[in-house]
Amino acid sequence: MTDQSTAAGPAGPAPGKVRMSPRKRQRVSRGVQYAVLVAALVALALLTNWQGLAQNFAKLDVAEQTLPDLFTVALKNTIIYTVGGFVFGSLGGLLLALMRLSSVRPYRWIATVYIEIFRGLPALLIFLLILFLPLALPGFEVPGGTYGQGVLGLTVVSAAYMAETLRAGLQAVPKGQMEAARSLGMSHARAMVSVVIPQALRIVIPPTTNQFVALLKDSSLVLFLGVSGEYVELTKFGNDLASTTANATPIMVVGLTYLMVTIPLGYLAGRLEKRQAKGR
Repeated sequence: MTDQSTAAGPAGPAPGKVRMSPRKRQRVSRGVQYAVLVAALVALALLTNWQGLAQNFAKLDVAEQTLPDLFTVALKNTIIYTVGGFVFGSLGGLLLALMRLSSVRPYRWIATVYIEIFRGLPALLIFLLILFLPLALPGFEVPGGTYGQGVLGLTVVSAAYMAETLRAGLQAVPKGQMEAARSLGMSHARAMVSVVIPQALRIVIPPTTNQFVALLKDSSLVLFLGVSGEYVELTKFGNDLASTTANATPIMVVGLTYLMVTIPLGYLAGRLEKRQAKGR
């Protein structure tokens, strides 16, 4: 006995129904998503109080009040805090990375404990702890005063992250490089300084650029140190002026200033990553 369904071949579309090809189905799906997105944007535009938005977030005369202190004080201090934290954090991170790779076990333990603790703690908590340092260590003052406190907070945070980045870079350098340097008569330390570390630094340039951007944003936490006057960074500056003028425009201006710095740096990091990928 013959199976009639098998004899009739594969089942086709039901009479009166047209089967859509996968490509056409994908186009229709994409068109529906675009339509929903456009409808949502139109609804948002219609529901927004544009006049109130401009009055409270984009008032030109208030924006003018941010100048020139926005650049001569707030942005300058932000760069000082960030660059200081980045430089000292990189040096500390390199030391921790070398300790983590050391054959001496206590060095590895110390570096691991530091990295795990300060990567696990919120950056804000570290800044608050720095604020209470004089209570724990009577008579102790952070060198550099307010600038020193801000740089110290960012250094403690960035050293933990930079240590792992630099450790990965050091491990990425082929072992043959060290062996070749030692065969030329270099000591282990000299080979590290002259051969291995320079190559590792070139490898970690892209992630280091991203780390700098992250540190720039973390510099806003300096406001929790209670800075004022000539020591304010961008976020504190915008917040103070917003409170004085009862308007959010200074905060918007500060946000745009951050983007003026972070977007080019992010683009630079992307370019460096692509160039490095091509060179492999």
